[in-house]
Amino acid sequence: MEFSEVLRRRRMIRHYSDRPLSPEVVERVLAAALRAPSAGFSQGWAFLALTDPADRARFWPFVPTRVEQTPTMQDAPLVVVPLAHKAAYLERYAEPDKGWQDRAEARWPAPYWHVDTGMAALLMLLTAVDEGLGACFFGIMPEHLGAFRAEFGVPDAYAPIGGITVGHRADEVPAQSNRVARRRRAVDDVVHRGHWGRHS
Repeated sequence: MEFSEVLRRRRMIRHYSDRPLSPEVVERVLAAALRAPSAGFSQGWAFLALTDPADRARFWPFVPTRVEQTPTMQDAPLVVVPLAHKAAYLERYAEPDKGWQDRAEARWPAPYWHVDTGMAALLMLLTAVDEGLGACFFGIMPEHLGAFRAEFGVPDAYAPIGGITVGHRADEVPAQSNRVARRRRAVDDVVHRGHWGRHS
């Protein structure tokens, strides 16, 4: 698929069939995340991949609102939880070629561990589209994170940034609301050219 077509087709899909994914497709989606950029090539991320139905069933209680609003998300045969590892960045930038020996988090202009893990998540979303699949990124609310960590043995050093579902779209996926098209902001609304407020 042409990249421009991947971008055009990318949308959050919340309705899936229970048709399985081949192991090769699952591996391509997961491997795509490793091509994301990362500050200092820190690669401060990890990915909890849930393909076994029993493991996926253990996951859904931690996103009850998602289940309540779109129960067909539970039919997705792949759930991935991207995890950001801040310590990897602090350690990497304390190395001699970077020179921030104090490992101070305050030196960072933004939490790149979250930024980079988000970019890795986006590559999985785009790869799903390229494979002819649907995918969705969604949040795990803070009040559920502790229990989620305990259930899946996630170390405290790794911060879940959300969840991703991947699978075959349900046959009856609701059409995208006209409201979405109306709300999509135009390039000239968000791109400031040369100076804030200058759009042309």
